[in-house]
Amino acid sequence: MQGRFITVEGIEGVGKTTNMELLRTTLTARGISVLSTREPGGTPLGEAVRGLLLSHEFAGMHEDSELLLMFAARAEHLNRVIRPALANGQWVLCDRFTDATYAYQGGGRGIATRRIAELEQWVQGDLRPDLVIVLDIEPAQGLARAKGRSEADRFESETLAFFERTRAAYLDRARQYPERYRVIDAGRPLAEVQEILRRTLEDFLA
Repeated sequence: MQGRFITVEGIEGVGKTTNMELLRTTLTARGISVLSTREPGGTPLGEAVRGLLLSHEFAGMHEDSELLLMFAARAEHLNRVIRPALANGQWVLCDRFTDATYAYQGGGRGIATRRIAELEQWVQGDLRPDLVIVLDIEPAQGLARAKGRSEADRFESETLAFFERTRAAYLDRARQYPERYRVIDAGRPLAEVQEILRRTLEDFLA
């Protein structure tokens, strides 16, 4: 039986790491085999690319280079990890995927959606997540949460306006594809966010 593919999206400070763990443990408790992974990353090559993308050493990276590196890492991730796991009946839980590209490189950097869509189709074919959970937060609140967590990487050092555009792109994607997307207010207290997440997952499982 083919596995299912769930992605968790959102800007900095939404609590993806904490809530990914909740989703993983909830699915595991239901007897579902779950593979947790992340983008960019998920493979040795992908993690190396992640280092390039997040490093301040390449602060002046051209947006086209950034976009192509994202999809290079994604191609490796899909072929080495995600597709084999799904084919073996595992459920894949991924911290960010192509919606992050539409949000960060599309909304944030201003790259045309059609160019991202062309790469998406080339690299992924017809594969799309079965469920996209967008943890949504006001950018100022999210950045305040993220501040001091660790040294800011190349993306975390972007302006508030960049993250406002990124958030708007996420919400636009959710409006375009309401059958697959669920937007959750991550600005609420964690207990409330996690209760909504549990209900969202139960509805999906049903």
